[in-house]
Amino acid sequence: MGQAFRKLFDTFFGNTQMRVVMLGLDAAGKTTILYKLHIGEVLSTVPTIGFNVEKVQYKNVMFTVWDVGGQEKLRPLWRHYFNNTDGLIYVVDSLDRERIRQAKQEFQAIINDPFMSNAIILVFANKQDLKGAMTPMEVSEGLGLFDIKNRKWHIQGTCALRGDGLYEGLDWLSETLKEMRAAGYSSLGASSI
Repeated sequence: MGQAFRKLFDTFFGNTQMRVVMLGLDAAGKTTILYKLHIGEVLSTVPTIGFNVEKVQYKNVMFTVWDVGGQEKLRPLWRHYFNNTDGLIYVVDSLDRERIRQAKQEFQAIINDPFMSNAIILVFANKQDLKGAMTPMEVSEGLGLFDIKNRKWHIQGTCALRGDGLYEGLDWLSETLKEMRAAGYSSLGASSI
């Protein structure tokens, strides 16, 4: 189906396609989140070597989610997934206070990459159910979210195992994408917690 026809079809029937890359340091919970959204269950996972990709239908949005391994040796490969990306889901292990600086460095490298300049940003502050976890506000400060200008971003506290916060994040992602597409991507800016 041609690009123009698909856009007309999607507009008429209310379907939206969204390409999302989900990144974060190893053990943040990316794969658990992906499969909780995809099949509604928590699967036993092992560290991702390479990537997982799944289509997640939510309301009238079809998300194609690329979950890319977060081990240090795999991070240089992340940039190969940036082209034509509508959104970034950055997953942070809120319990891992020792690596929040490292999470910030990787996050800043991603959002400053030219191929990611139009991608909207959703941060999942994961593992909120665990005692001692950083709050979404602390994760925001740790990643430098408040310093981001002219970009749409949102942070959502989550518990991947229970599914808490995941659909609220997808709501924000889908609504923001629709707003930006309606505005022709010209209204970049606001942030929220």
